[in-house]
Amino acid sequence: MNARTAILAIALFWPVQSLSQGFAGLGIASDDFAQPAPQPVFNFPQDHGAHPDYRIEWWYLTANLTGPDGTPYGLQWTLFRTALAPGTASGWTSPQMWMGHAAVTTPDAHYVAERLARGGVGQAGVVADPFEAWIDDWALEGPTFDALAMRATGADFAYDMQLRATGPLVFHGDAGYSVKSGEGQASLYYSQPFFEISGTLSLPDGEVAVTGNAWLDREWSSQPLSEGQIGWDWFSLSFDSGDKLMGFQVRGDQQAPFTYASWIEADGTLTAYTSGAFTAQTLKADTVSGHDVPTGWRVQLPDKGVDVEVYALTPNAWMDVSVPYWEGPVTIEGSHTGVGYLEMTGYD
Repeated sequence: MNARTAILAIALFWPVQSLSQGFAGLGIASDDFAQPAPQPVFNFPQDHGAHPDYRIEWWYLTANLTGPDGTPYGLQWTLFRTALAPGTASGWTSPQMWMGHAAVTTPDAHYVAERLARGGVGQAGVVADPFEAWIDDWALEGPTFDALAMRATGADFAYDMQLRATGPLVFHGDAGYSVKSGEGQASLYYSQPFFEISGTLSLPDGEVAVTGNAWLDREWSSQPLSEGQIGWDWFSLSFDSGDKLMGFQVRGDQQAPFTYASWIEADGTLTAYTSGAFTAQTLKADTVSGHDVPTGWRVQLPDKGVDVEVYALTPNAWMDVSVPYWEGPVTIEGSHTGVGYLEMTGYD
């Protein structure tokens, strides 16, 4: 099948309703699919792979990097799976859809690429053991989930990276059962926030050797939002102390944000905080690609003495893809210092 035919097929079979509704579409009820349940029992390495009976899933890696001259960079590699119906099938009858996003952020620029694929034809997929996630020539793969190689290319960038885990997996919410709304919508959610990463960025000005730290999120659900929720602000913050904070607020059109936070100590011990303990307030906003987007935040978790200001490395980290959103590296100053990543959705 040539590239033009593949693109036409994807356009015909991609879940157009979900794309048109953007992230608010994640609040649509989906009774035909499996639903997350409290007290989940994870089974590894199998759970590093796909869960085709759930409607949506992702393998989501972000990294804060530094070049030889001290220049900061950000990197993203994401593979999304979404389904028209539960289950699998071979060839073009498969109900599984795949979408990949890759990006590199510098202090002055943001480079983005997207790939779309239909499941069942080998163009994209995930194998648990040995681990391999791919879409076209983009890949995140390795003999185990703790030792991975990662590559992606776009029109004006590429990267080739190596990752090594130096700490344990962490399980958000109640042992991996992560509630996202007051009505109880939830996902199954764990992370590997302890990757060391190194490799080469290829940018318009040439190649750059980089090192840093990376954070990989694994999450799957069938209705992660409630009907009235329209988007979220998600922070993954790595402090110079070695401790980490993952916090999010899910915004509603007629309701106060629902919040959650995971405090992750340097040894991987996690403390979960239910809605209201974590807060994020806008300090600064920019107009990015025609959207008013917060690019400076005051983030607080009083129980751990966290009161920090979080600022985008560059405001122009807009992901101009099928369902647009903002994603980029951030700096941290205040009670704690460090670097991190910020994702913001639902800013139309």
